[in-house]
Formats: sequence, C-alpha cells, structure tokens
Amino acid sequence: MAFTRATGKHRRPRRSVRTGANIAGVTTVASGVVAGIAGPALAAEQAPAPAQTGLQQAIVIDDSLADQIQAQAQSQETAAAEAAAKARAETIARQEAARKAEAAAKKAKAERAAKERAAREAERKRLNTFVSPVSGSYVSTAYQASSGLWSSGSHTGIDFHAASGTSVHAVGSGEVVEAGWGGSYGNNIVIKMKDGTYTQYGHLSSLNVSVGQQVTPGQQIGLSGATGNVTGPHLHFEARTGADYGSDIDPVAYLRSHGVNL
Repeated sequence: MAFTRATGKHRRPRRSVRTGANIAGVTTVASGVVAGIAGPALAAEQAPAPAQTGLQQAIVIDDSLADQIQAQAQSQETAAAEAAAKARAETIARQEAARKAEAAAKKAKAERAAKERAAREAERKRLNTFVSPVSGSYVSTAYQASSGLWSSGSHTGIDFHAASGTSVHAVGSGEVVEAGWGGSYGNNIVIKMKDGTYTQYGHLSSLNVSVGQQVTPGQQIGLSGATGNVTGPHLHFEARTGADYGSDIDPVAYLRSHGVNL
C-alpha cells in the first residue's frame, strides 16, 4: 500500500522560514548581549520590575528597622541621661541638705554656747551684785550717831526702817559665820562676804540660815524684829573689816561702793 504526504500543518517548513527563525533567535541573543554592553539606560529598560524581584520591599523593611533601632537607642540614651541628671540632682540635694544640717547644728551649738556664757556672766554678775538688806526702806539712824543707848557712845552701824516681820536679805554672796543670839544685838547673823569683808544683821525676830551656809544676794536670811537692846522694831546693819565688834566701817559708803543706792 502506498502512502502519500498530506499537505498542511504537518508539512516541513520551508527552509526560508526555518532560516528566518534561526536568524531571529540569533538576533534576540545578540540583542541581549548588546543590551548588556550598551549602557545603563538600555539595561534599565530591560531590568525586571521591582514588584517582580521584591528588592524594593526588602529595602523598605530594612530602613524601617534601622529607624526603629536608632529611635530606641536615642530613647535609651535620653533615659540614661535623665537618670544620670536625676542622680546628680539627688546627690547635690543630699549634699546641700547635709551642709544645711551641719550649718544648723553649728549655729545651734554656737547659740547654746552663747546662752551658756550669758547665763554664767549673768550669774557671776548676780553673785557679785549687792542689794539693800531691806527692800524699799531707808536709813532711819545714821552711822556714828551719838547716843547713850550704845556702849561705845556712837552708832556702829545704820538702822533701816522695818516693821516687825519684814524680810531681811543678804546684801551679797558669802558664808554665814554666826547665826543666833548676839547680846545687845539680839538675834543676829554675821556673813563673811566674798571680798573678805563682813556684814551683820541685828535685832531679828527670826533666823532662816545657819552657820556654814552659803548665801546669795537678795536671799532672805531672816525677819526684822525688836530683839536685844532696842526701842522699837528695825534692822541694825553693820559692815566690818573683821568678824569682831569694833572693826566697823561706814555701811552706807560700803553699800554704795558695791552699787547700792541709798
């Protein structure tokens, strides 16, 4: 049986067509090579679209991450700087508080010392201060006044006007060396003063101190009266250079020399 070749699409292409296709293929390859050499413009025209490669998306993600890292780093740096500044401020505040506390303590100490000095000075002045033996009174009989009432013929002290029971004070600081009956002086007290002189208080109705006792200016030592050789209640006061009778000195001049106004 004999076969015959059918005509149509199964027929072998003509040589001219195949040749043309080959030439077209070579041309395409050559065009690609030339395009690679031709320059950036041509290469760019033939480069794949970013959407096809995903390159642009990766770059965007990388930039965003870098910004986040940078922002985080800056935030951490800011927080660290703020913490350091706060720590410095707290340190300065503590130092300032400590300085103020130390200054306040020094001031308080100085004030206490000043008060103590002032108190000591006031006490020293008080102890060295003299007062009148009877507050608000006056001299009713002068020193060395003449009268037959006194065995010496003259008054060895001064008399202060004082009703019976009037408070009698030590004129200054000293030690009681006599307290009791003194003959014509009646109930009397003799005090050795800090300066070595002696003061005497006579005709008392009562005594509030005893021998050996220390007294201070203005301290009550007894009450005035009319004991001993008297014509009425009053206080007999003497100032002496010694403890014994006959060593008397002018009581008014004595008290005035110690700042007492009579």
